[in-house]
Order: sequence, then C-alpha cells, then structure tokens
Amino acid sequence: MRFHLISDNKDTFVGMCLVGIPGVVVHKEDEIKQAINEALKDDKIGVVLITENLVKICRDFIYDIKLKYAKPLIVEIPDRHGNGRAKDSITKYVRDAIGIKI
Repeated sequence: MRFHLISDNKDTFVGMCLVGIPGVVVHKEDEIKQAINEALKDDKIGVVLITENLVKICRDFIYDIKLKYAKPLIVEIPDRHGNGRAKDSITKYVRDAIGIKI
C-alpha cells in the first residue's frame, strides 16, 4: 500500500517526494478531479494526501468519493502556510466531544 500526494503547492510536493511519497501538483478543478480519478484506478495506492486548499475547490466531489469508496483513504493536509483552523481547534474538539479540558 502506497501513499500519493495531490498538492497545489510545489514546496509540499517536494517535501513529500523527499520522504518517498510521489504525487502531482494541480490547481484547477478539472485537474484535481483527474488526479483523484487516476489515484482511484491504481490499486497500489492506499492513502491519498490532498491539501486543504484543493479540497475547498471541489469539496462535494471529494466527499462523494470518500462516501463511495473504501479505498483509498483520502486525508486532507495543511500546506506549509498552515491551515484555516483556530489555534486550539483540536483541544476544543476533544473538550466538546468528551467534556475533558486539556
């Protein structure tokens, strides 16, 4: 089982390539959909890493793929510029979910 990256950022792409994760750099909605469809065709790919900015561009398409296919696992990752989440989003999520303050 392999990882595959779909990124909108060359720095993220280069960093992942350095650790052995191949991928593509795309920017437009049709390019994103094509890259995801190519990853779906490859039985060896088990996890697709996709940057959050690309998910924003075609959220419905990606979430539909997540619901319909068990494999590959599609994981949203922040790029080197960070993400749109609040600084304490994980601790807030834990606090809201189980009522424990961390």
